[in-house]
Amino acid sequence: MSAPTPPPGRTDAQLAAYDVPTLLRFGLPQDGPYRLALFSDGAIAAAIHADGLAVQPRGIRFLAEIVRAGGIRNAADLPEPLPGQAATTLARSWLDAALEAVGSTGVNSDTLAARWLDAVATVLGLRIDNRQEQTGRQA
Repeated sequence: MSAPTPPPGRTDAQLAAYDVPTLLRFGLPQDGPYRLALFSDGAIAAAIHADGLAVQPRGIRFLAEIVRAGGIRNAADLPEPLPGQAATTLARSWLDAALEAVGSTGVNSDTLAARWLDAVATVLGLRIDNRQEQTGRQA
């Protein structure tokens, strides 16, 4: 009996093609496979998008703290939820989708959205650290 073959991985390009706002619309209000997809592939896809705009993990973590403390609505009302016009557009797409998914929000929805933003920041930090490590090895 041989060991089972792991499922094939997805490339950055495949993950970047994911519609993160749609994953938020389905994953925030519904537990189960939708939420699993949001916190796995969705967090990776969001980190890839943020990485492409040179967003720093600390910016996303700060946004998570704003969501945690004041709610999704307050974060969505910020003039610049992440530094830079393109990053602001990205963050707004996430926050607007979250609001659409959960309505006026509540403590549980805000906490869940903040946890997802923390997951995105963690994946983004790992991507940056890995890239720096790879660059250091090549130098």
